[in-house]
Amino acid sequence: MRLGPVSRISMGLISLAAFLLLVADLIFGLLPDEADVAKHVRKRTSEALAVQITALVQTEAWEALRRTMHAVISRDPEVLSIAVRRSTGEVVAETGNHANHFSPPANNKSTLTSVLVPIESGTETWGRLEVAYRPTTPQTLLGWLRYPGVALTLLMLTVGFGAFYLYLKRILQRLDPNAAIPDRVRTAFDALSEGVLVIDKQGHVLLANRAFRALHPSAGGELTGKRIKDLTWLTSACGDGPPPWTRAMLERTAVTGESIKIPQDDGDPVKIVVNVAPIVDDRETVRGCLLTFDDMSMVEHMNQALLDSVAQLEVAKHKIEMQNVELKRLADHDQLTGSLTRRAFLEQAQQAFLEAASQRSNVCVVMVDIDHFKSINDRYGHLVGDQAIQHVANTLEGAVRAGDVVCRYGGEEFCLLLAGIEVSQAQELAERVRRQIETGCGPSIIPGENVRLTASFGIASIQHGATTLAELIKQADQALYAAKAAGRNRALRHDQALAMNQGLLAMHAA
Repeated sequence: MRLGPVSRISMGLISLAAFLLLVADLIFGLLPDEADVAKHVRKRTSEALAVQITALVQTEAWEALRRTMHAVISRDPEVLSIAVRRSTGEVVAETGNHANHFSPPANNKSTLTSVLVPIESGTETWGRLEVAYRPTTPQTLLGWLRYPGVALTLLMLTVGFGAFYLYLKRILQRLDPNAAIPDRVRTAFDALSEGVLVIDKQGHVLLANRAFRALHPSAGGELTGKRIKDLTWLTSACGDGPPPWTRAMLERTAVTGESIKIPQDDGDPVKIVVNVAPIVDDRETVRGCLLTFDDMSMVEHMNQALLDSVAQLEVAKHKIEMQNVELKRLADHDQLTGSLTRRAFLEQAQQAFLEAASQRSNVCVVMVDIDHFKSINDRYGHLVGDQAIQHVANTLEGAVRAGDVVCRYGGEEFCLLLAGIEVSQAQELAERVRRQIETGCGPSIIPGENVRLTASFGIASIQHGATTLAELIKQADQALYAAKAAGRNRALRHDQALAMNQGLLAMHAA
């Protein structure tokens, strides 16, 4: 890749500045000597540590000695390991991986990474303190990049190059970009109804006709010589990706039909369709591009009106659908109890019956009838009778499982569909509900009145031989009649009802 004149000059200037900085540092020592600073710091640290350890050694406080050494390792990241060694060579205490970090220096003279401090006991040398420090020079590429001298040099090269480049580019710009296009050409472009913009390869505006300057209040001034990327009202409308003029010059092909919306200070945004064509010279080198801007506001307004009409139709459609759902709910549920109506129950029960038959699972139907309901109406009135029906319905709804179906079959009669349950379990459920109705529903209707409310239950299962839903309901109804005939306020299965009937026939025959 060939560098332009501005880039080459900027590189030369920043290289010269970097050379002068290095020479000044060599002569005057501008940058601090990291090794010298580390030497003084580590010397003071090691001597202070040796004083503490000498006192601990003299009192033979070995546990306190180890804690002190460990505390130094924990607090000072520059210290890798510490050891206290007797003059005989025996290591009394150490912390850190001392064998790997500490390298005994030649002639027992301390270095920047291996420091030796003698420990005196009276007039004799008791031993020595050994401290291993991290290397002062970086050991990795990343460490060298963070090294102050290297980091300062790289920062100066990067920032300095950018500063020189921007300054020189500004200074070396052409002084009169208006000379690129004659006045007669500008007049002809001003007569066009669509906006026209001509830019050079670097993105500087060479021509902007009257229609383009009318697209936004900020475009009304003189645009020649400005950079197109400084027209924020235009670049922001093009989104986050590369704008169409950049793509046209990079790909050396026309970009058409780009739709953007230009915001306005005092109104709705203007929808514009942008077309871009690259401008090339005789050597097929891209020298800039021509942009046209077609105002599509009227078309956008008509499209928006059409979309509003469609949205209103969708809202109306949604309301109708919601009303249909509500109508179906009202049609499927009894107004007094909220339970399913007989028609809705038969639809759901038929589906459940067919699924159970295909899967060879059990289905039970329970018929429920309030005992002596007419006497409740006659004695307390129909309002109390309605309350009795509601209490029984609520008791049934609260007793069944999720997925079971409860319906008001007619008058004071209810029907339950229990799928995936054994007939004995269905009878237990019926018996439990029967007791709840007997003990709870009557007193809750009229507080203080001893209203007796009971119900009879008939249970049938497909295990009893029913092959259709109607036959299963009929068997449950027969069991209900048998429960009423046996004295009411009880729950009987179909097979129990048959056994009772056969016993009565045998008694009559005898």
